[in-house]
Amino acid sequence: MLLTMNCIQMIFLYPIRLISVGNFIAMKLFKHIAIFSFAIALVFSSCKSKKDLSKKTVSTPSVSWKESLNLSSRDVKHSKLYSFIDEWYGVPYKYGGCKKSGVDCSCFTDNLYAEVYGNKLGRTAGEIHKSCEKISKHKLEEGDLVFFIINGRSISHVGVYLKDNKFVHASTKRGVIVSDLDEAYYKKYFYSAGRYKKESS
Repeated sequence: MLLTMNCIQMIFLYPIRLISVGNFIAMKLFKHIAIFSFAIALVFSSCKSKKDLSKKTVSTPSVSWKESLNLSSRDVKHSKLYSFIDEWYGVPYKYGGCKKSGVDCSCFTDNLYAEVYGNKLGRTAGEIHKSCEKISKHKLEEGDLVFFIINGRSISHVGVYLKDNKFVHASTKRGVIVSDLDEAYYKKYFYSAGRYKKESS
């Protein structure tokens, strides 16, 4: 009889103990998984933070456009031309754009001429080219215009000459910037230099 009772206890209690042990193991396992997941999350979070920090601390070119032209803040402030450039510098390129939210090369040039010199040139690089008389590249002076044929056979890009071989323009990739005519890219596509033909009064 005693043996029978023990057998009955084993039959009914053993599965319950197994379930309890199983629950204990499952809880332990869950705890370890939770700790491991938290640790992984911390690692990835810290990597992202480091990455973001590195992006924020990337240094910009040491020479600014003003320094490349040997201009002081005073020079810029007291020059209508350079004040205009300072306001627009870095504005992104936008085909057909004519605002500080986005501008293309011809509208930037037209806006510059309208505000600095009081003249409207035209809405396309081709129209602006027609409003100029052709001059030699070595005779370029501040405010003259430089033209490029980059796509096809017609004039597709225009900028305003400053000094020391530098010109300001709205680049398709970098927006409004100051570049050097001796850069390989601009030497390759340079077409002509022009001077605005003032209307006779």
